[in-house]
Amino acid sequence: MSQPNIILILADDLGYSDIGCFGSEIATPNLDRLAETGARFSQMYSFARCCPSRAALLTGLNPHQAGVGHMVENRGTRAYQGYLRDDAVTIAEVLKGAGYSTLMSGKWHVGGALSAREPESWQPGAPGFPTPLDRGFDRFYGTLAGAGSFYFPHALMQDGAFIDDFPEDFYYTDAISDKAAEMIAEVHGSGAPFFLHVAYTAPHWPLHAPPAAIAKYEGSYRQGWDVLRQQRHETLNSLGILDPVWALSPRDAAAPPWQAAAHSDWEDLRMATYAAMIDRMDQGIGRIIAQLEALDILQDTLIIFLSDNGGCAEYLAEDGWINSYVPDLPDGRRVQIGNRVGMRPGTADTYMSYDLPWANASNAPFRLYKHWVHEGGISSPCILHYPQRITAPLTIHSPLQFIDILPTFADAAGADYPAEYRGNAIQPAEGESFLPALDGRDWQRQQPLYWEHEGNRALRRGDWKLVSKFPGDWELYNLLEDRTELRDRSESEPQRVRALSQLYQQWAERCEVRSWPLV
Repeated sequence: MSQPNIILILADDLGYSDIGCFGSEIATPNLDRLAETGARFSQMYSFARCCPSRAALLTGLNPHQAGVGHMVENRGTRAYQGYLRDDAVTIAEVLKGAGYSTLMSGKWHVGGALSAREPESWQPGAPGFPTPLDRGFDRFYGTLAGAGSFYFPHALMQDGAFIDDFPEDFYYTDAISDKAAEMIAEVHGSGAPFFLHVAYTAPHWPLHAPPAAIAKYEGSYRQGWDVLRQQRHETLNSLGILDPVWALSPRDAAAPPWQAAAHSDWEDLRMATYAAMIDRMDQGIGRIIAQLEALDILQDTLIIFLSDNGGCAEYLAEDGWINSYVPDLPDGRRVQIGNRVGMRPGTADTYMSYDLPWANASNAPFRLYKHWVHEGGISSPCILHYPQRITAPLTIHSPLQFIDILPTFADAAGADYPAEYRGNAIQPAEGESFLPALDGRDWQRQQPLYWEHEGNRALRRGDWKLVSKFPGDWELYNLLEDRTELRDRSESEPQRVRALSQLYQQWAERCEVRSWPLV
């Protein structure tokens, strides 16, 4: 079997049930098409937050082993340095060794902290601030930082140069898609396969989308989050992605019942804008697929789609709190930060989020959100399209994790994972290739799955999951019977809790996990 082209598509803050082929009402025909002739993975796990997930995805290592144990600020140890470590290799570096051209379009966010307030201090490529070009990619178009405006994104680069001039019709999601398609055309005909990483910032806040895109969904959510959660749960069951024995988790206690929600039209509008961002991303994925078809290489390409964490419940308050700097617009207008009741989202001078109740619907049927390691924070929709290998549609229920992506790509490409790279001894990959699962075989991961983020901890071995929401005690769930984590078995299974917690502690020590909060 020939080396496939490989495309890794990553959405940002997309909930488990936010695309059509995973139960959503949002129009995602291009992703749905990939699923109809490919594989859906019902139990793909991220690492609960954007940059730790990206570090693990790119390296096949746990986030702490990759250098991003928390976020991109340097916290003084190699597990928390905030950028990819030199004793880790990226997918691009591994595949480059097997003859691949390596391309990236979109969000990086694993290369140290950049101050948006002080752009003159940015030193991309300097020690502690690696860009994709420093970590195996031949070409790069995208942003080095995390969140930002979709109309005027900061820290946007084309290869080695910053971009700060934006056309009137610029929209970052479209630009990521179009640059990805352009890169495919540019390398086609070289005789080498390509690896392309497409890393969207959609649908991460701020709620930015063109007016026509929002109009398509405005009014669609006036039935509210309670009905939406129920509908998505039922659709997931009918699709065979969930086991019907798993009950829908109760509405989050912090979310009011829809009947008691104030400003329902405005709430509808916020969710409509979020849906528009996903719709627009799917349209861009369609253009990438169309490019592959035009070049007659779709059949020779492995495409996988994931989300970096669950839906995000962060509330951008009217008092202006936000965890990143938002500069004024180029024409001098101030950006109005926060979820101001009655203000329409979508335009460049707004900076809003869709808030906890809608995130609770995005993650249906699970509990909790981005940041936490209960199922709602770490369960990712996952589609894999690989015509060379998948001859009939599959739904794969084996649990797996982002760290399994690199070994799988290396397996498909016939690439060697190096013991040494650029003079550095390289840590063994933690992930396992799941390529045999694509043949319909009963593939099961051999090692337990582990998580830690901001003191939130979890371990999954087989059907059992041990999990803790910081600073709480361990909870224990049998996910075969109860994946929505409604029946805590910790009191009735103390020996299992002790055994699994010992495994977790051994892993945490090996990966140099520090106690939270970091000091």
